[in-house]
Amino acid sequence: MNFQTVLKSSLLVVLLALVGCETASKSVSNFTSKLNFGGSKSQTYRATGYAPISKQPGNTVGEKVINAIRASKLRAYQELAAMVHGQYVTSSSTVQQMVLVNDDFKTAVAGIVRGARVVKSYPIQDDVYATILEISGEQLQQAWVVNNN
Repeated sequence: MNFQTVLKSSLLVVLLALVGCETASKSVSNFTSKLNFGGSKSQTYRATGYAPISKQPGNTVGEKVINAIRASKLRAYQELAAMVHGQYVTSSSTVQQMVLVNDDFKTAVAGIVRGARVVKSYPIQDDVYATILEISGEQLQQAWVVNNN
């Protein structure tokens, strides 16, 4: 191999390495700016989940209450995941002769929420249970960095 070929190959390897480093640093800083929504890392995110007690499976009222507590907590986690990762929305509408016949939409949430804490879990009126979860922006950022390294 001649000197020019070796030099070009070396420069190409160095260039690719630097481009990769730049992309990684940008993605972390972009996530941090999106995560904070223009605020500080000390910002706290709260989500509330609700579940009807009477609609839960169970042979006794106590079992239904426990299931409602669990369901409301899972719903609160879903809300937190939507805040952090966003929601995927699909929709379709059907119009016939200028009249809306069918209008459907679906949403989906996927993501990991690590470090959230239960602020309060309590009954509302006689048939609904609510759970409030919260997580700080700093905890979200730390979880993201740990999961992506």
